[in-house]
Amino acid sequence: MNKITKQIFTLLLCSVAFFSCKSNQKNNKFEIREGDLFFQNTGTGEIDNAIKNVTATTLSKNYSHVGMAVKKDEKWFVLEAIPKEGICETPLAKFLNRNKNKFNKSQTTVARLDNDYQLYISKAIEYGRERINKPYDDIFLWDDDSYYCSELIYKMFSSQDLPKDSIPFLTHSMTFNDSKGNPMTSWKNYYKIRNQPIPEGIEGTNPNLMASSPYIKFIHDYEKE
Repeated sequence: MNKITKQIFTLLLCSVAFFSCKSNQKNNKFEIREGDLFFQNTGTGEIDNAIKNVTATTLSKNYSHVGMAVKKDEKWFVLEAIPKEGICETPLAKFLNRNKNKFNKSQTTVARLDNDYQLYISKAIEYGRERINKPYDDIFLWDDDSYYCSELIYKMFSSQDLPKDSIPFLTHSMTFNDSKGNPMTSWKNYYKIRNQPIPEGIEGTNPNLMASSPYIKFIHDYEKE
């Protein structure tokens, strides 16, 4: 093989490697699917921190909000329950811009349910959409007149007559206490303002508990884009 032939051969190899790399990057690009769960760290406010303090698990510590990806008119939205607006469909860009880190990256991570649960997503979305404009539950009670974020997602699946041990998420007895078993000051103030007793021990769920489910897989982190 002469020098010119070697140069041509080398260029061909480089071209193949380049286009192969570009192809792999394209194939590995994150693409949203309906039913993807958007877990979000909503910031460092007093109640945001209070939520994370009493809901952290060994697998998940930083989430204070969760919603589900839905598509409408070829555009992406997040179906969620949020204060002031209640249950709504938020444009994806608005959702991602809600809270960012110091590098201007959205503090949002995306998880996808296992294949066994994909067939339940359309009915889950139907359940959520039927409740759009229902109020947000800022007392965190387990009822159907108002919803907090993770309660909505849980009931989008539990409403489908699945056996309780087949629902992809858990509930537990909620606590608002510190490590010594005393109500946290932030929660005492929160419920005092609302003239409500702290619902210690009431059944419920939360974003960190959901994020710890063995039936989901985290597939994208907007902070690492």
